[in-house]
Amino acid sequence: MQSLQPSATLAMAARASAMKADGIDVIDLSVGEPDFPTPAHICAAGEAAIRAGHTKYTPAAGIPALRKAIAEDASRRTGREVTAAQVIVSNGAKHCLHNVFTALLNEGDEVIVPTPYWVSYAELVKLAGATPVLVETRLEDDFKLRPEAFAAAVTPATRMLLLCSPSNPTGVVYTADELGALADIVLEKNLSVVSDEIYDQLVFDGRTSVSFPTLRPGLEERTVVVAGVSKTYSMTGWRIGWTISPPSLAKAIGSLQSQETSNPSSISQYAAIEALQGPQDCVREMCEAFQKRRDLVAAGLKAMPGVRVPDIGGAFYAFFDISAHLGKAYGGTAVTNSVEWCEALLEAEQVATVAGSAFGAEGHVRMSFAASEEKLTDGLARISRFLASAS
Repeated sequence: MQSLQPSATLAMAARASAMKADGIDVIDLSVGEPDFPTPAHICAAGEAAIRAGHTKYTPAAGIPALRKAIAEDASRRTGREVTAAQVIVSNGAKHCLHNVFTALLNEGDEVIVPTPYWVSYAELVKLAGATPVLVETRLEDDFKLRPEAFAAAVTPATRMLLLCSPSNPTGVVYTADELGALADIVLEKNLSVVSDEIYDQLVFDGRTSVSFPTLRPGLEERTVVVAGVSKTYSMTGWRIGWTISPPSLAKAIGSLQSQETSNPSSISQYAAIEALQGPQDCVREMCEAFQKRRDLVAAGLKAMPGVRVPDIGGAFYAFFDISAHLGKAYGGTAVTNSVEWCEALLEAEQVATVAGSAFGAEGHVRMSFAASEEKLTDGLARISRFLASAS
């Protein structure tokens, strides 16, 4: 436990909240959470579940109606046939990842994790007794894992590839051809895959998000898809995520969960059914708003001297290169790394961001654009002013 690092995103969000509580005008662009309220029809379903008395234990793997709804939604959107037996509902996608790693990984196993990566990936792999093997990607490649780098990282101990598209923290979206090249190596090397597809409906510019197990024959039996309602439906606090995996693995994950946490919130499960089966206009509206914000943020960052940004194709993050602005003094304080840069920005301009080192990419910063256009415009102006203050 002493080797585990706390979540850098939650730590920065907590610090920003504390400053706000002291009356400081903080623009918090640190947390990965949609700023929209949960849609009213979903909230109404949760309230109806309470009134109907759905407040008791449910099956540990989730109520049958929700598992069926998830399977039908995945089948409809990806074109693969998914059954309820493949679905396990958990307390958010992070819990899903813990379940999968605990079920599949043994001491000494290696998991290939492209960097930049979501802050919890490496820690959850280590918690399962395995070793994360961090494979660096380049901004010039939009932070996408190159097949030759992937193949070179595989050793006899490699058990798994962990991918996230659309990506947290970079916002990049792999094409079918790019994923297919990785899939060929997965099949050749006999690896399993965890495909984090939590942002799969938040894509921009007419892109499509490709579900990894649909790429090649033979991938379904070796791939676990992780998804949930948190990002798509702005339901972060409801804590509903799920895995789609081969039935035998799903059964094992269900058994593990029955001993560790039992069922996810009964009320949230009924709300999630409504999210999946109810009106979907809210998804389109939120995605359109995020695309406008992406345009605003990408243009604003690219206009700043020395700042570089990849092609943001989905999710709601900008992961930008500040390496040209390190080794300088801000307000008389020397800044040599991304942590110090983010701390100095928060102190000088009251803008909360997250250091790229937390995602395995020193010299970069992640900012969320899950905020109003007004706040984003103000935040960008403050960042620009901060950069100009360097000496």
